[in-house]
Amino acid sequence: MASEGEEADQDESVDEERSTFASNGRHTKESAGEEEASEEEEEDEDEEPRLKYASLTKHLKPVYRNGDATSAILVAGDKMIVGTHNGNIHVLSVPSLKSIFVYRAHSASTSGLSISPFPPPLAATKLDALNKAASENRGSPRPSTPRKPNDSPSTNSPRRQPVPLTPSNLIYIASSSIDGTVCVQSLTDPKDVQLRNFGRPVQAVALSPDYKADRSYLSGGLAGNLVLTVGGRAGTSTMSNTTRGAAASASGWLGAIGLGANTGKDTILHSGEGAISTIKWSLSGRYIVWVNEQGIKIMRSNLHLESAETEFAWKRISHTDHPNRPGWDEMAGIWKAHVEWIDEAGLESDDGYSTANGTSDKPHDPPDLQRLKIPQKSRRIEKLVVGWSGTIWIINVHPGGAGVGKEIGERKIGRGEVVTILRIDCIISGISLYTPNLLLVLAYITPEEDLSSNQKNTKRGVHRRQNALEPEMRIIDITTKEEVSVADTLTMSRFESLSATDYHLGVLPAMRISNKAATQRGTFEAIGGGIEAIGGGIWDATMYPARLFSSAASVRSGDSPGSSVKAPSDTATSTTAVAAQTTAEIPNPSTLTHGMKIFIHSPYDCVIATKPTLSDHFTWLNNHNQYEEAWKLLDRFPEAAYGQSDRDSDSLSSTPTKAHGSLVDFFADDSSQTTISAHRIPNSRVEKEKRRIGERWVQQLISAEDWSTAGRTCGQVLGTSSSWEHWVWVFAQANKYEEITRYIPTTQLQPPLPSLVYELMLGHYVSKDRLRLKELLELWPPELFDAGTIIDAIESKLKAGDVREDSMEDGKTGRDWRILYEGLAKLYLANSQPRQALGCYIRLQDANASMDIISDYHLVSAVCDDIPGFILLRVTKSQQKSAPMLELAAQTLEPIRLLVSEAHHGIVPPETVITQLQSRYGMPNPYLFFYFRALWNGDTTTDTDDTKPTKPAQAVEERLLALEGKTLVSDHADTAVSLFAEYDRPLLMTFLKSSQSYTLELASHICEQRTYIPELVYLLSKEGRTAQALRLIIDSLNDVSQAIAFAKDQNDASLWDDLLDYSMNKPRFIRGLLEEVGTSIDPLKLVKRIPTGLEIEGLREGLGRMLREYEVQESISSGVARVLRGEVNAAMVERGRGQRRGVRFDITHGHEKLKYHDEARNASHPPKNLKPGYCAGCGDPISEHDKILLVGFPCTHIFHLPCLLKYESQDSEMSNVLSSFNLLEDEEDEGGYDRSIGPKVDHAALLRTVAGKGCPMAMHSVNGNG
Repeated sequence: MASEGEEADQDESVDEERSTFASNGRHTKESAGEEEASEEEEEDEDEEPRLKYASLTKHLKPVYRNGDATSAILVAGDKMIVGTHNGNIHVLSVPSLKSIFVYRAHSASTSGLSISPFPPPLAATKLDALNKAASENRGSPRPSTPRKPNDSPSTNSPRRQPVPLTPSNLIYIASSSIDGTVCVQSLTDPKDVQLRNFGRPVQAVALSPDYKADRSYLSGGLAGNLVLTVGGRAGTSTMSNTTRGAAASASGWLGAIGLGANTGKDTILHSGEGAISTIKWSLSGRYIVWVNEQGIKIMRSNLHLESAETEFAWKRISHTDHPNRPGWDEMAGIWKAHVEWIDEAGLESDDGYSTANGTSDKPHDPPDLQRLKIPQKSRRIEKLVVGWSGTIWIINVHPGGAGVGKEIGERKIGRGEVVTILRIDCIISGISLYTPNLLLVLAYITPEEDLSSNQKNTKRGVHRRQNALEPEMRIIDITTKEEVSVADTLTMSRFESLSATDYHLGVLPAMRISNKAATQRGTFEAIGGGIEAIGGGIWDATMYPARLFSSAASVRSGDSPGSSVKAPSDTATSTTAVAAQTTAEIPNPSTLTHGMKIFIHSPYDCVIATKPTLSDHFTWLNNHNQYEEAWKLLDRFPEAAYGQSDRDSDSLSSTPTKAHGSLVDFFADDSSQTTISAHRIPNSRVEKEKRRIGERWVQQLISAEDWSTAGRTCGQVLGTSSSWEHWVWVFAQANKYEEITRYIPTTQLQPPLPSLVYELMLGHYVSKDRLRLKELLELWPPELFDAGTIIDAIESKLKAGDVREDSMEDGKTGRDWRILYEGLAKLYLANSQPRQALGCYIRLQDANASMDIISDYHLVSAVCDDIPGFILLRVTKSQQKSAPMLELAAQTLEPIRLLVSEAHHGIVPPETVITQLQSRYGMPNPYLFFYFRALWNGDTTTDTDDTKPTKPAQAVEERLLALEGKTLVSDHADTAVSLFAEYDRPLLMTFLKSSQSYTLELASHICEQRTYIPELVYLLSKEGRTAQALRLIIDSLNDVSQAIAFAKDQNDASLWDDLLDYSMNKPRFIRGLLEEVGTSIDPLKLVKRIPTGLEIEGLREGLGRMLREYEVQESISSGVARVLRGEVNAAMVERGRGQRRGVRFDITHGHEKLKYHDEARNASHPPKNLKPGYCAGCGDPISEHDKILLVGFPCTHIFHLPCLLKYESQDSEMSNVLSSFNLLEDEEDEGGYDRSIGPKVDHAALLRTVAGKGCPMAMHSVNGNG
């Protein structure tokens, strides 16, 4: 902490600057009116905070033990490193905040901390996390006893538990102190420690990112020297060779030539510009920034240099002057600069809220973040943020490279570019970049002094120390250079006595998971392995602040404007309660945020700040009665309902019931990786919360008398029948039916909404608004209410006489009367009373509705007493008189089809329809024709759209109906002939050809009256008067083609003679016969009968055509004959080839016989299952020495000739043939058969006779006896 004198000087300088820099309006002067201040407070309270806070003080009890206080902090990876005023260094694990390692590094206040590598690696595997958790559960190590500066760091160290060798623990920690020493300690190896004394207070230290390999670090302090220290032996305490003294010089000189002890080498890189307050390596390790009293310096390091750039090592590339403000000379040594190298991929997004899995409520990250999601070391430009006094610089450090233009061929070392400069009205105690466009500033505030009172109450040259105000966390837009929200006031313990240097800000950037790790192991398995920046899946200190931290210490003050966090002093709790809380404080990895973590330290307190989650946003909206926004948030992000400290029960229900006794148990339990999935489940807590917020929203609108919006909101937010019933009655009692009616559910709820709700609405509109009643009856399904109740209400209204058929409404006669009757008809249908509904529609003269009811409910029988009236339901009187047939057919199509359908079902027989139509309209009449035509075609479908495709089953049914309809029409065939002759002549011919039921004389008479020649010709031919029919064709139609076709159809020679006789005096007929008769008659006969001297036009062409037809016929006949002969010849050749083909059969070399040998000799039929090489008759093997004649068949069966003859002997016709064989055998010599021609011919003839029928086994198989 700064001394009182320093603080007084600082306060004085700040007072002087008030006149230069504009105030941000957070602390108004006493001259401002109280009314204006109260209004500003109200506005501040209505603005949602950009950050949420939680106190960590009670979790850092070991740090504050024995009255110690923090003086320096560093957060990186999964570690928090705290340096205290007593010189202790505490290494804490996050998120548990348990102590991993504590050691006494200095005898005075710690001024700076650094680690290597930075950022440190995280646990690569789950096993690493287990080892880490196990080490934490062994207990917190106690700090070692103080040691003298000259003592070895390891001399008096007590024994402690070893730190596990996990990747996240393989780091070095460097600390500097105002006692002039720098201590570098390995976290895992207690013997790997160095203590170096520089003789003057050291304010800053920075380890090389590659310290494990190069053993180098930078340091600086009040001496004003930037010192590079390289080497040094582990476990020693040495003096810097930059201090004045013979021993130090000799040690440094001997060490430089390799003769002295390895005490390390110190090199002064820069000096002479005042005390150095800050030193930091860049994230890539290429650059170093340090700040002294003259300004901000950036130099190139010795890391990642190419071979041609070795000369650039430790060369300065940039300088920025110190803040130019009054009082700088006095305060230059007190105002400490704060620098931060920015990992742009670890920044928060500009908009939205953190969700449970660390994502924003936006679907994608901003474009600049998408571009920056690459490893930091691969980026070219590095960003640096510096806050010093009240000035902020944003500097881009550009890399070097090959020169261009005039400097081509030369290599550039790099440059620093100041892109933004901001000035604010406070002292900066910490700074970082929050989003790509927002700055995060920890502001130290001092009250404005009343100059007149100071002059009266103070002596000349003596300044009274002022009490400081609470520090503030400010978020500033880089573009507009204005604060984006009300500053958050942080109420720390003993803040009145603290100075700007007593506050520290540490930031853990948002996590970044490497693509490789995520691809290989998945999301949760990759936790730790692919993380390059902490903030990820293994912990979240703020998702559930009351679960991880004490809820009593995480409260927001309501007494001051803006948002504030109080960090109370430590309170005593029992050991049992602490142990139980530790188990409950373990967060669920599936719900942890991945966002940025901001740690604010004072000497006595620690506070963490994070971006609010969706659940925080929801809680704020709920607490500020912004129910509309809260409901919409839940509707879009159901997970916003989870994560609240007062809603742990649901979280517990969705996680395993097994209690985790330690971090080891927690991380070892894979079931703890479950996630909550309650979206859109009716009874889930999300839906219940939505309904609760929704009803509050509705009540809020009703209180504001906004009934229209309230009704619309009910339709949006209400989801249960009980809530709907309640709010409908509320609207009804206020006579606001119209505002709620349109939003009442039109589908059945579970449990169902009482029908009384709908009946109440409908009953109201029966009396008040019939147009609205019509809309509701069309909109609401009848299942929602009791139709009988509404029927009674409508009938009562009609009986009362208030609504009549001749009453006027809006200039329309009987409008409401028609609406009530239409509604009544619909309700009758819903109440299963179709006949009453039909009566309503008939009274309304609504043909379409009447036809629909008759069709759907088969109510044709209800109108069968007046069939003509039913058919003419859609035909007006004027249409009956003058409408064309097509129009009448269209208007009567549907009732005609219904009558046909009922005729098929036997409900309305055709006789009834015919009788009523004939008695009403006589004969013939079009309506009866329509009926007969539909009945003949089987047209029963009620669908007037003929373009739809017909299914196969439907087509079959239609064909069956058509057949049945033709039968029904045939029962009244004479009437059908009369109707078809009158209205549809093509159908008449079809009917005449298809039916046999009509009277030929009557049909002929009708056709003769109407001069229907084709029909009359058909009827005459049907009566057998073909000559008369032919004469009618020739004389009346004068159509030679039809006459020829008629003669061909009859196939009567005498008819051809009649045709020739009738045609001989008609040249046109003769030519037609020549061209079309073809081969039906003898052409010579036709030509000879042509009268001599008769001039016939086209005779030559006719004769030529006839001759060509005969030639074609002759050619076809000859071709067919040739093809037939060719096929016969081919078959004969194939048969001969088969007869000449040899038959292959096997022989046996042994003398074994089949087991059925004896049975086969006496059997009447050949045996089955023969083996190849055996006689099919006797079963003896066939050998190559067999002298008996063998007979083989193409079916592969082989017989000895005697065996074959034995089977053939059963045929009585073969006795003579067999006797001839016996005679031949008797004549054989002992040496074999006679080889002369005569016996061979006889043998062949006899064999042909015997074996001509084929194999006896095949014949036996065909006959089915085997």
